[in-house]
Amino acid sequence: MGVLKEVLKQRQCLSLELKERLSAERIRAWYKHFNGDVYVSFSGGKDSTVLLHMVRRIYPKVPAVFFDTGLEFPEIREFVSSIDNVITVKPKIGFKEVIEKYGYPVVSKDRAQKIDEIRNTHSEKLRNKRLHGDSNGNGKLPEKWKYLIDAPFKISAKCCDVMKKRPAKKYEKESGRVPFIGTMAADSGLRITTYLKNGCNSFDTTRPTSTPMSFWLESDVWEYIKKYNVGYSRIYDMGYERTGCMFCMFGLHMEKGQTRFDRMKITHPKIYKYCMETLGCAEIIKALNIK
Repeated sequence: MGVLKEVLKQRQCLSLELKERLSAERIRAWYKHFNGDVYVSFSGGKDSTVLLHMVRRIYPKVPAVFFDTGLEFPEIREFVSSIDNVITVKPKIGFKEVIEKYGYPVVSKDRAQKIDEIRNTHSEKLRNKRLHGDSNGNGKLPEKWKYLIDAPFKISAKCCDVMKKRPAKKYEKESGRVPFIGTMAADSGLRITTYLKNGCNSFDTTRPTSTPMSFWLESDVWEYIKKYNVGYSRIYDMGYERTGCMFCMFGLHMEKGQTRFDRMKITHPKIYKYCMETLGCAEIIKALNIK
């Protein structure tokens, strides 16, 4: 069921107590609809940590699944290993193989996909759309990033699909379970669009998914952690606000001041060196005109 934009804004302004109640309703509806054949997609980050806590307050035996890409911070892996009833699932290939075969994740998923399509599509119609837009000017790669079409390295948005989505779909097919995922509409424009279209519980989509925290804000997550004294990864106490894949460069150009890689150089110098030198990210970042 879709949601109006005004309704999303109203829900985002609710108190934490009311948000908890609404989320609990979504969790119960999802669990009952699928007769308990559910799981929590658990990344070890604060959002999925709160989601797991909420779900297990109602249904203590629901398993968590950690999709181990090999790109998580050591502190995230350490925290995940401290949680009970967590299943670990790994992708078929590692990040180094992904960037060699498909390309580097730069700028954003949308921009990277458009660059990849311009370079590799066999459809002249699609290529023209990505270069010039449709009759209304929609669907094209912004002029700002067109210089990357000729960059001397591969660019792709396939990393997340190969390392997270495919392993998740494989697990779901084999186990018969459907996921709770801790994403929030406030995280990105794409997630706002998805929430407005499907709401929290998308029962009838190709991949049924429950996102019972969709109308939460980051401040709610920290308030919940404090309210219930929920343990979380110490990576957040080291200055990191987001704890996704260590080597991902999506959104890097928008970071002001100290970037994620500046911080990594200080907190994880060996990993930083591997990223910059072995994976070649130093040259990619230079090509993006990021100091």
